Amino acid sequence: MPHIRPMFRRVGGPITTALLAGVLGVTITADAVAAPAAAPAKGTQASFMQETMQWREGRVGRLRKPDGWLSLVGLHWIEPGVHHVGAAKANDVQLNAGPAQLGTLTLKDGKVVFKADPAAGVTIDHQPATGDVALRTDATTDNRGPTIVAFNNGTANFQVIERGTKYALRVKDANAATRSGFVGIDYFDADPSWRFEATFEPHPKGRTMPIATVINTVEPMANPGVVVFRKDGKTYRLEALDEGDGQLFLIFSDRTSGKTTYGAGRFLYADAAKNGKTIVDFNQAYNPPCVFTHFATCPLPPPENRLDLSVTAGEKKYRGPDPHAAADAGKGNKS
Repeated sequence: MPHIRPMFRRVGGPITTALLAGVLGVTITADAVAAPAAAPAKGTQASFMQETMQWREGRVGRLRKPDGWLSLVGLHWIEPGVHHVGAAKANDVQLNAGPAQLGTLTLKDGKVVFKADPAAGVTIDHQPATGDVALRTDATTDNRGPTIVAFNNGTANFQVIERGTKYALRVKDANAATRSGFVGIDYFDADPSWRFEATFEPHPKGRTMPIATVINTVEPMANPGVVVFRKDGKTYRLEALDEGDGQLFLIFSDRTSGKTTYGAGRFLYADAAKNGKTIVDFNQAYNPPCVFTHFATCPLPPPENRLDLSVTAGEKKYRGPDPHAAADAGKGNKS
């Protein structure tokens, strides 16, 4: 499942509380960045606070990008065969954005080929579309990543995603209501007591574990080991996943899930272990894209990662519109 990597990294440079408030679209109070009583796991209190604020800035900046998760407007599952694609109702795959006729998509023997309508103004990987083009999916090992089919003067695009043996078009639109109506992110107070030097216990090479998703699929993911940390005298364990970049991907739920945080859990990344140790910083725990859109295919926490602990760190519930409620009311489009 190499397709849920968060679209942000830590960014450098100083950041002030005023700047952060403007970037996040929320009010940052003095209490929210007050110095906690506990000492940071590494570095000074000042460096911990700056790193946390920079991480939040980068997170929101990536979300707000024209092709970030907030721009997701469609998820269209496709069967083998030939499909006409476009915004017109007569199409086999009707998009929520773009020209009436975008082109023709063919799925055969696990290969996806697209032929653009000459009048649709389509580009493929930033080049004018001509003839039949084989599309890379999000499961590709090619360094270029999945093929991006863009239209509407580049403000909208789709790519092909793979989920097990299923294929779908993931459609993004920079003018999506979820992007223009983004209300910012709420956080627990930054607290260094939620940053741990964890022990990494490796599993045998090649081990995988089944991970369920919100679209009712189960996919094997590389499971290199488990991270172990202690909180308030108790030991906790989280199974780590590897999406192919060597980082440790932690999908977890806890006693705040469904209350002050998203019910289907949160995501967290840790660097690859060195000398059997890694830093697990729950201040950087964040919501999966399913919080913002009905069209994501988020993985769910495995049973082993349901913590008997209230993790009062990282992102809280999104206070914007619930995309799943809208879909249940018939306003979504998940074909």
